[in-house]
Amino acid sequence: MTDLEGLFKDLGPRVLGVLVRRGANFASGEDAVQEALLEAHQRWVDNPPDDPFAWLVTTAWRKHLDSIRSQTARQRREVSDHLEPEPGPVTGADETLLLLFLACHPALTPSSAVALTLRAVGGLTTRQVASAYLVPEATMAQRISRAKRTLSQERLTTPGDLGVVVRVLYLIYNEGHTGEVDLAQEAIRLTRQLGAQTREPEVGGLLALMLLHHARRPARWSADGSLVSLDEQDRTLWDTTLIAEGVHVLQHALAQDRLGEFQAQAAIAALHADAPTANETDWTQILEWYDELMRLNPTPVVELNRAVAVGHADGPMAGLAAVGRVPETVPRHAAVRAYLHERAGDRRQAQALYAVAARAAGSTAERDHLTRQAARLHASAPEA
Repeated sequence: MTDLEGLFKDLGPRVLGVLVRRGANFASGEDAVQEALLEAHQRWVDNPPDDPFAWLVTTAWRKHLDSIRSQTARQRREVSDHLEPEPGPVTGADETLLLLFLACHPALTPSSAVALTLRAVGGLTTRQVASAYLVPEATMAQRISRAKRTLSQERLTTPGDLGVVVRVLYLIYNEGHTGEVDLAQEAIRLTRQLGAQTREPEVGGLLALMLLHHARRPARWSADGSLVSLDEQDRTLWDTTLIAEGVHVLQHALAQDRLGEFQAQAAIAALHADAPTANETDWTQILEWYDELMRLNPTPVVELNRAVAVGHADGPMAGLAAVGRVPETVPRHAAVRAYLHERAGDRRQAQALYAVAARAAGSTAERDHLTRQAARLHASAPEA
């Protein structure tokens, strides 16, 4: 076992969770885990232990105690009397969940919570996290250090806010695949871990949403790297195994009769996945789910997406009327109007709006896609 990054990713988060539960603060606990992993890197090549996890827990805890003992004589007595390692096996299950809640603590900003979750719970190196977010490693190291300093003032003795954890995992998933780390896969892995330790239906809703979106990933890009819209995707490329799993997870969550916004989003994704072709999409049901989503999370973004469903279920003019109730500052506002104008047969207005939307696009891939839509309508327009 010579891959230190691999060791940290597999065992480090669980060990850190044990130390935090025993009373170590986040920063000192992680330092102790790092030291234990370094020692493991040196010793395990020739003589690996029978129980690597238990070895790391024991070693990291002793290093944490040594660090405390070196501070003051008073602390030495306190440690000797009260902080000796607890006997017996440690499963690591509850500790991992505690660590996830701590990394997603409400005292942290969303960006700090995302970074710390990937570093501490996901077991990624600071360099990998920085690469995923396209920032210098030093910048990410400072962000993570600030987060750990903030948490050093916090003690998590009872379960935290599950809603915060779920939203952090959702943010990680939406970053997709940048740098050398596939954040979408990492978010799915972490959400699976969370789902295995709680019966909260919104965790199942989030996992189902991730799986259903991820199933379409192979068809989302063309061979030349261009973005492919949902209605143009080759559905034979969709991962039917992931779709089946996502639907199963969603059904289990919905059966608990405690509907949340991620369950509603997953239900919409499931209806898209169930349609053999774009023309066979059940837009009436999708609109009904958007109505539920608006009740649960009435944001302008949800309202804009609902307008697309209205445009399909009730006609493009009804969809444009729905868009008119959404502030124009909402991202993709012009793109949705362009799409609905094209469906209504107003190609000239659609072309102009696609061009406007391209200039406001949030990514190069989206900008290129919208530019191609404008060029397509321009090329097919009749000469004046």
